[in-house]
Amino acid sequence: MAGSKMQLELSRVVQGKSRLGVLKGLGRTGRHSLEVPGCLLYTRFGTVPHLTQDTLHTMSSLPSVSQVTLSNIAEHQEVLEEFKDGFRRFAGLHDTVLYCSLHDPAALCPTGYTTNKTVSVWGSGGRIELTVAKFMALQKTVQPDWYQSMADGETWQNNTSRKRVRKSVDRTLAHLDECLLLHQKSQELEGVEVFGVVEGGDILEERLRSARETAKRPVAGFCLDGLQSGSMDQTLRTQLITALTKELPEDKPRLLQGVGRPDEVLACVEAGVDLFESFFPFQVTERGCALCFSFDISPDPERAGRAPPAVLELNEENKAVGETQQNGDRNRDDQTQMTSFEIDLKDKRYQDDFRPLVEGCGCYCCKNHQRAYLHHLLVTNELLAGVLLMIHNTTHYYGFFSVLREALASDKLDLLKRRVLGDGGWQTGRKE
Repeated sequence: MAGSKMQLELSRVVQGKSRLGVLKGLGRTGRHSLEVPGCLLYTRFGTVPHLTQDTLHTMSSLPSVSQVTLSNIAEHQEVLEEFKDGFRRFAGLHDTVLYCSLHDPAALCPTGYTTNKTVSVWGSGGRIELTVAKFMALQKTVQPDWYQSMADGETWQNNTSRKRVRKSVDRTLAHLDECLLLHQKSQELEGVEVFGVVEGGDILEERLRSARETAKRPVAGFCLDGLQSGSMDQTLRTQLITALTKELPEDKPRLLQGVGRPDEVLACVEAGVDLFESFFPFQVTERGCALCFSFDISPDPERAGRAPPAVLELNEENKAVGETQQNGDRNRDDQTQMTSFEIDLKDKRYQDDFRPLVEGCGCYCCKNHQRAYLHHLLVTNELLAGVLLMIHNTTHYYGFFSVLREALASDKLDLLKRRVLGDGGWQTGRKE
């Protein structure tokens, strides 16, 4: 691992924490790169839900890194071993960097199945128990470009005891050491990068210990785990991330797991996070909703895909979402709930609304279809609804990240926060 090709080149650090730059040297050839702050391409078994590879690649500005998860792949280990050419070719993927994580960030993962020697992942056929040896055998079969080390991540619940959190950190470090040992002995994994996992629940001392100890190992980057949406108050999450990133080397990327909501992304970028998993557009699509939040910071409102929806219009729509909704969600413990960054197209109000999902959006859906048509597709359970919504939601979300980088480069982060969070509180759904 001493010869790691992955290199984070920072062009700017805003207020000592928010980082702007490029992650270079990605993939076996080292010719790919990824702008930070940025996100990965969320997939299930190598496929972006609802989209074929050809449909996906009609979209611009796709991330160069695709995320696959062992929870989807583990039950197909025998088939992949027989295939021999790795998951990328098995799934017929285009030229992409492959990152393999342990769990699917958009799927619920039951707790209580971790031991000193094993962790469990959940596929369509149920629970699969992984030892370090089986975990590393899977990595050899998948042949990713980088992967997350095995970790005990079951301490995200806020009632977890200090003793259990300490045990989680100890186990995760022990798993990392075993993974690195097997990795260094493996010819199949030569040139592959490993990300260490930072655990510690909501206990600051354990977070700092996990960060310090993981940083001593020869890892290419860090996965910040156990800070998922719904499991922790945003203020506490920001405090923990701000503290632990001070213990991590500046020249290595920090990937935050399980956080995707725009308001939370902004707060975490301000705390020093570089990369996110882009599962949020998929969750919104599954709800039959469309992302419809403003992130325009340019003087020209006609720029494709960035024109903000009318504030008054969204104000009225968000009032209908519910008076109890605050800061983008109804219930922090339920990630399936609609947020105030989206509109529910199953609502009858859209059956005769002939506008695009977002005025000025350059995606295929907004250029060719109206809200009324999406409403019709949803209420008649047509599969095309998921395709069109996923195209729009993915485009809108990546557009937000593009503007986020632009805002960091041009000292407009405060303006972007006002746009996303809402001037005057309209984005929180409360009455004026």
